[in-house]
Amino acid sequence: MTSPAAAGHLSSTRFDAVLFDLDGVLTSTAALHTACWKRVFDAFLDSWTQLTGDAQPPFDPSGDYLRFVDGKPRAAGVRDFLASRGIALPEAEHDAAPGDDSVQAVANSKQELVALELAEGNVEAFPGSIAWVHVLHDDGLRTAVVSSSENCRAVLDAAGIGELFEAVVDGTVARELALPGKPAPDTFLEAARRLDVEPGRTVVVEDALVGVAAGRAGGFGLVVGVARSAAPADLHEHGADIVVADLEEMLEPEGRSSR
Repeated sequence: MTSPAAAGHLSSTRFDAVLFDLDGVLTSTAALHTACWKRVFDAFLDSWTQLTGDAQPPFDPSGDYLRFVDGKPRAAGVRDFLASRGIALPEAEHDAAPGDDSVQAVANSKQELVALELAEGNVEAFPGSIAWVHVLHDDGLRTAVVSSSENCRAVLDAAGIGELFEAVVDGTVARELALPGKPAPDTFLEAARRLDVEPGRTVVVEDALVGVAAGRAGGFGLVVGVARSAAPADLHEHGADIVVADLEEMLEPEGRSSR
């Protein structure tokens, strides 16, 4: 395994670019998304219980989120979580009105809550992550953001970091190009294409298990896992070459050994 010390100042002779996930890697919005999902799913499960008599435990913001929702497009997260409870909803148009009568309606209920939170300015960038982005630029590497979120650009703007990235491949781009979401590598590969870099000379940085798996599946030169919620061992198991608790560790001249 590579250590953070070996990767902290990425050599431009080995790598050309770094692709960052957004929520939980660059910004603290992962907690915001988790809270919004819990509100939506708990309301849905309560209604489902009243309608069918099939009592359902509440959404677990740790286990359920990491297993079924984290890193995925909204509709996929709804579909996979409800399937884990033996519930199947019909499909609808992407812009279906928020509610609980289709996969997209549930997904858009969550989107409404996120939009309200973003309007309140509840977005912060992780200082260590942004400091490392600046170091990468100084070392001649290019950077892009790859996120399943359709709020990606709004989050980047709210955090004041949008200008740090040459390309953004988000949920909107994926939908327009019909790209499968993580753990498929297609969105990362599209970002590499937009930067005109080879995957083998590109680094992927992710905190979600499906995102790490996508980086490994895409044949990228290095996959960095950020252990904000997922366990370091699970990130390694899904394909991370190195794991750090915060990207500020990538700034340490002596680094810490891989977890």
